[in-house]
Amino acid sequence: MLLKLPTEPVPIQEIPIDKNVKIFIKREDLIHPQISGNKYWKLFFTFNNYLEKNPGKPYIITFGGAYSNHISAVSAVGKLSGIPTLGIIRGEELKDKWRDNPTLIFAKNNGMNLQFVTREEYRHKEKLTEFLQQEFPDALIIPEGGTDENAVKGVKMMLNNDTKDFNYLCTAVGTGGTIAGISKYCEDNQKVIGFKVVDDASLENKILELTLKKNFDLIDSYFGGYGKIKDENIRFINDFKEKYGIPLEPIYTGKMMQKVFELIDEKYFPEDSKILCFHTGGLQGIEGANLLLDKQNRNLII
Repeated sequence: MLLKLPTEPVPIQEIPIDKNVKIFIKREDLIHPQISGNKYWKLFFTFNNYLEKNPGKPYIITFGGAYSNHISAVSAVGKLSGIPTLGIIRGEELKDKWRDNPTLIFAKNNGMNLQFVTREEYRHKEKLTEFLQQEFPDALIIPEGGTDENAVKGVKMMLNNDTKDFNYLCTAVGTGGTIAGISKYCEDNQKVIGFKVVDDASLENKILELTLKKNFDLIDSYFGGYGKIKDENIRFINDFKEKYGIPLEPIYTGKMMQKVFELIDEKYFPEDSKILCFHTGGLQGIEGANLLLDKQNRNLII
């Protein structure tokens, strides 16, 4: 089964605010119930090109952390297409604890085999990839987060006639594939802003290698570090959903939107700017986040 283009256009919703700029959100999270947001587009050409080669023994292998949206999405693609999948999961200590993790349970239920490796082994994913490709010569091995040239090409599909009239295009940044695609294929007069949720000094160069354009800025949006959730993040996400009816998750889109609102208050954007934020999905991560928050006796994400 090939991934297909949506039959309906992805909606763009205005976020009504009483400011001197206009802000909108493109609901990429609505593309597919299990392969949502940028993950759908990052896998689109990678997966379809692989199937079109008619591999003798199809197999999909990828990498991710315990709550990875990418692991979740790849497992769903495997189930829908009937292709076996293998997830290389960071953290050997999870081997006996995966049943406490909603993302890994979902992946397992989709038929994904899970192989847990130490953080040291995980840091050397290139060596692991070489070894796995030798062991499974017909396998499609997708990098962590799905970021490669095919992913960048897929992200182009997030841009269309409806996105051309915006002055600013905003996206959360993890491995850099989404912002690279937006940067590479957006209009020449548009400015791209990436909201970094991980403290990685090498990200800018990685993005430049993929886009070859310097039409983007990166803004730190860690709020304590990757995967860290502060009480202010929870308050913002819950208030946002109550006011605008749009759910956000706490690792990527929640932090991006919170930072965008802060920038608006700081008058970062010129008057009358039109700002488009991309909702990159990942809402499956809320359940796992709430389990951790509950153990800490903290407020939950609604």
